[in-house]
Amino acid sequence: MTSRQGTALGLVAIFLWSSIVGLLRLVSEDFGPVAGAALVYTLGAVLQLLLCGWPKVHLMPKHYLIIGSILFVAYELCLSLSIGLAHHRVQAIEVGMVNYLWPGLTVAVAVLLGIQRFKVGLLIGLIVSFTGISWVLSGQGEWSLNQMLLRVGAAPTSYVMAFCGAVIWAVYCNVTTLMAKGHNGIVIFFSLTAITLWSQYAVSDVTTLSLASFSWSSIATLLMAAVAMGGGYAAWNLGILHGNMTLLSTLSYFVPVFSAVLAAWQLSTALGYAFWIGAGLVVVGSLMCWWATRAAPPRQVSAVIDEASGDPLS
Repeated sequence: MTSRQGTALGLVAIFLWSSIVGLLRLVSEDFGPVAGAALVYTLGAVLQLLLCGWPKVHLMPKHYLIIGSILFVAYELCLSLSIGLAHHRVQAIEVGMVNYLWPGLTVAVAVLLGIQRFKVGLLIGLIVSFTGISWVLSGQGEWSLNQMLLRVGAAPTSYVMAFCGAVIWAVYCNVTTLMAKGHNGIVIFFSLTAITLWSQYAVSDVTTLSLASFSWSSIATLLMAAVAMGGGYAAWNLGILHGNMTLLSTLSYFVPVFSAVLAAWQLSTALGYAFWIGAGLVVVGSLMCWWATRAAPPRQVSAVIDEASGDPLS
């Protein structure tokens, strides 16, 4: 594979991840939050298996398999269910934006773990990112703490799950990359996520799946979501192996804006100027954190973030 082809696949991955928020929301409206997510990860796991094959589990470090599985499944549950359980489409897009705090939080976790030395630029980047989220949650008008608290209070489960997901992914990026020793357990992790979601659906009192749920449009949306989720990981892995990593890692930090644009179009939703100000600040804050780590030694957090940009939702 040439460098140009690898870079092209990396760009495809960025596009696929940017479409996830809108597609997950549409799937949840067709099949229900839990069943819809279960279908997406089931098909995503099948796609991963076809593209990557089943990994050699016996060669993988046990700590990586156990801790990686727990963190990955927990993150994907928080991501998919926070979007699916949002009360309306604008809220789903806002929840998706909260998830994009993970790049800055990855750096913060790296500092706490001693992987990265504290730098003032990291703190400033985090402050800028959180300021951006506060703008996103302010609604259509000027920034207001009261308005932000009211919006979060209207659907605390979704917003809290999205924030917890960002924290979990930040831990995943730091811990599993150091434990993996070059192995990739993403097919296993996808499969476990699907099994967990189906188990949750089986014990729930809400039954949302029926023959009426399956129409040509809902099936098409489901397939697109599965390709975006499963195909995004596969394309990114090839992209970072063969493509222009500097270009791809830089563009991946703009996924919050790409995602918001695509989600607004997919969900036929208008977003106010406060949202776009906030989305821009989230991107700027993430880039500031990344810039502050550029001079770090090879195995420190800059490498961790670049290798794990894998769900910049995702």
